[in-house]
Amino acid sequence: MLNISKNNIEKGVSFDGFKSFSMTKPTDESKQRIRVLLWFLLGMVLFIFLPWTQNVRSNGYVTALRPDQRPQTVHSVLAGRIEKWYVSEGDYVTKGDTILLISEVKDEYFDPQLLERTKLQVDAKVLSAKSYEQKVLAQEIQVDALKSNNTLRKEQATNRLRMAELKVQSDSIRFEQSKVNFQVGQQQLDRAEKLYQDGLRSLTDFETRKLRFQEVQAGLIAAENNLLSSQNELLAARIELNAIDNDFRDRMAKAESEKYSALSAQYDAEATATKLKNQFTNYEFRTGYRHILAPQDGYITKAIQVGIGETIKEGAEIISILPADAQLAVEMYVEPVDLPLLRPGNKVRFIFDGWPAIVFSGWPQFSNGTFGGKVKAIDNFAGENNKYRVIVVEDPEEDPWPYALKIGSGADGIALLNDVPIWYEIWRQLNGFPADYYTRKEKKANKDKL
Repeated sequence: MLNISKNNIEKGVSFDGFKSFSMTKPTDESKQRIRVLLWFLLGMVLFIFLPWTQNVRSNGYVTALRPDQRPQTVHSVLAGRIEKWYVSEGDYVTKGDTILLISEVKDEYFDPQLLERTKLQVDAKVLSAKSYEQKVLAQEIQVDALKSNNTLRKEQATNRLRMAELKVQSDSIRFEQSKVNFQVGQQQLDRAEKLYQDGLRSLTDFETRKLRFQEVQAGLIAAENNLLSSQNELLAARIELNAIDNDFRDRMAKAESEKYSALSAQYDAEATATKLKNQFTNYEFRTGYRHILAPQDGYITKAIQVGIGETIKEGAEIISILPADAQLAVEMYVEPVDLPLLRPGNKVRFIFDGWPAIVFSGWPQFSNGTFGGKVKAIDNFAGENNKYRVIVVEDPEEDPWPYALKIGSGADGIALLNDVPIWYEIWRQLNGFPADYYTRKEKKANKDKL
């Protein structure tokens, strides 16, 4: 068997005269390079298996978590003219402090005694309403008096009617008695006349009987006359009873009409008084709005309207205030493709403008100068820049944010996702795939289902 390892051409041929051949001859230096390259490749293989924290990077700015703690502008409720400034830019004001004074520019509010005169109108209208109220009470008393009087008058008229009825009955009985007396007297007169003709009675007795008959006849006529008079009185009593009801209805209608007229005037006076009260309150509040007050504690940042005598419109911006002691948050925007990766509670690292930092986005534990945060809220719709807004607050488990951090400062946010091998992240980036947004718990739950 031929030993190839001993068949070396270098023993038979010298390469000293050939520079190219000498370069192909292995040396100790080249062997060292090969070993370094092999170790480097081995290190790269091991490196790609190291854990890498997936992240979404986005820029934002510092803001306040609550809307009432964010920078705001103070508006003028009235149209007016600036008369006096009480603050300057950079001053700290508390809620209710006077910022500036404006005066009226509308002629209907020029009267310096507008409130006093409006108050006099209100008082006069209130008194007018009270007087109508008293008139209504008087009409109600009059109505009650009419009802009581009508009851008494009807009782009196009913009694008179009953008396008239009884008198008619009494006169009727007397009339019947007179008719009986008349018949008896007629018979007695006839018998007396026959006895006189027969000569059994004297002429004197006959004439005496005749005179008595005349008295009986006169009594009959008087009884009939009394009966007719009693009947007339009965009719008069009935007419009087009906007249009482008619007179009562007429007086009641008149009293009720006056009562409701007074009520109408009272309601009209009360409505006018209420309108004047509302107008007085509006004037009172309008007078208070001439002094522009600070809505909350904060710092005066910028005067939008300046100068003395400058005229401003209703609702015009006057000055901006930065609220003090605001709970800071970061407002950052993410691309739609990264939106499914974020959810409330995700960790975020921030690099604030003005605070130097050394950042290793894949190894946040080795980063220095970054500050922690947690996702508080995520908008459900894209903004004008076609990105979704994410609100991040300070992470209580991390170091506090810088004390000197101000609203409006820039912030470079790094939203931390899952830990994956480096080779997986390189493969994902080369293929343009989204990050693995499933959590470990979800992965374990999916494995348990399988």
